[in-house]
Amino acid sequence: MSEIQLRPHDRLVDDLVARLEPVRPLPSPGRRALVWAGAVLALGLGLLAVLELEGLRGPHPAEAPLVLFGAVLTALSAAYAAYAAFATSVPGRPARWALLPLAPAALWIGASGPGCLRALAGPGLEAPHAPHGCFIFLLGVSLPLSVLLVLMLRRACPLRPNLTAALGGLAVAAAAAALLAPFHPLETTAVDLMVHGATVLGVIGLNGLAGGRLLDRSRR
Repeated sequence: MSEIQLRPHDRLVDDLVARLEPVRPLPSPGRRALVWAGAVLALGLGLLAVLELEGLRGPHPAEAPLVLFGAVLTALSAAYAAYAAFATSVPGRPARWALLPLAPAALWIGASGPGCLRALAGPGLEAPHAPHGCFIFLLGVSLPLSVLLVLMLRRACPLRPNLTAALGGLAVAAAAAALLAPFHPLETTAVDLMVHGATVLGVIGLNGLAGGRLLDRSRR
């Protein structure tokens, strides 16, 4: 009798086992970060093809090393923040990965100041351009990069969605700033610094809030 009662359960188990499909593991955080960085590079090449290269005129000789140093730090901030976002999206990975992009980001911010101070010391040296163009560029570039990054992060199961999304926002903001460099007058003004800083903070904040909601599986 008990054998007869168990048979339907056996068939149910067999049916469930037959329907199982192997789960394809996610690539490592480093590989996913490289894929996203490849998309950033492709976007940059597309922009180079359609936009005027206003910023490629040479900087003041005293500022040239800082310009190059700042560009490298911006790219490193984007790369490290993207890796940290993908690392923290994997359950079991420690939250201390969030500290990875802090050093290059702090140096990036610090390297942005000397050009501004130089412009204040000699107002006639300021580059004539409209800061709102930087704002539009940064937001316009950040939008597709944010959407792509959130879609990639959603494939994992981040236990700290707001932290992961904020790191993604830092990666996006830094990548957008790096892509802006070839089109931006290389002598930074005080207005530039304020516009760039406010836009970068806004991108990080919006990603942290909106992206965090999208990555939170408890809301699905």
